[in-house]
Amino acid sequence: MSNLFTRMKDSISADLHELLDHKEEKNPISMLNQYLRECEKETEKVRALVERQYKLKDEFQRELQDALRMAEKRKQQAEIARQAGEADLITFAEREHKHYAERGERLAHSLEEASSQLVTLEHKYEEMKHKLKDMHLRRMDLMGRENTARAQYKMDKVLRREDVASSDRFAEMERYIDRIEYKVQTDYYRNTIDARTEELQKQLNEQKTNASS
Repeated sequence: MSNLFTRMKDSISADLHELLDHKEEKNPISMLNQYLRECEKETEKVRALVERQYKLKDEFQRELQDALRMAEKRKQQAEIARQAGEADLITFAEREHKHYAERGERLAHSLEEASSQLVTLEHKYEEMKHKLKDMHLRRMDLMGRENTARAQYKMDKVLRREDVASSDRFAEMERYIDRIEYKVQTDYYRNTIDARTEELQKQLNEQKTNASS
């Protein structure tokens, strides 16, 4: 049963990829626009991460300053307690100073890592923005070439249609001229025959008249 589901999933996946490939071949600009939208979303996610990293770095910075301030404060309090001979207060102040000092060291390390990560994210973000811009420019170039190709195709189609129409009109005109020439020629021969026949009839009548007189 699991093998059947696996084969069905693979078949559906193959059909889907075939459909996407066919769609991409049919309308590559549309697929490119979809790809650019996905890249824009990923770039936006990185931008959000950069902003979060800035906030995180600021928080580490504030916490570090607070830890250093408290460590210095407890150090001074421990010194005052020693001068006053207050053993309990000395113990408490020294323990607190150690706690804040250790916290400061951890925060300083975290701040350094956050700063380094921020630089990496900023470089990545800038790189993605440049690549996205380049892709937009390439899309504009492709769209321009596509528009030119489509316009050329339509113009060629119109010109071919006009050529066919012109050819048809010339052929019709030639047939029309042929009909006129045939009519003129036919009328000419008809008129010629009629004229000659009348002349012959006239000559025969004259001969008959001369013979009878």
